[in-house]
Amino acid sequence: MPIDPPETVYVTEKTVACDGGEGALGHPMVYLNMGEDGRIDCPYCDREFILEGGPADQRVA
Repeated sequence: MPIDPPETVYVTEKTVACDGGEGALGHPMVYLNMGEDGRIDCPYCDREFILEGGPADQRVA
């Protein structure tokens, strides 16, 4: 059975907070800084955060 890829969230700030989005079933709140890459993965849930318009934003305009 294939594993679903992690969720990708497009954001407008380089610092993001992630709690897993599952309420009590999530994980501790962590604050993540994207640095110059414009993307970061949550170390708990693997959710990917991408800065809109940043170097990692590959969406078709």
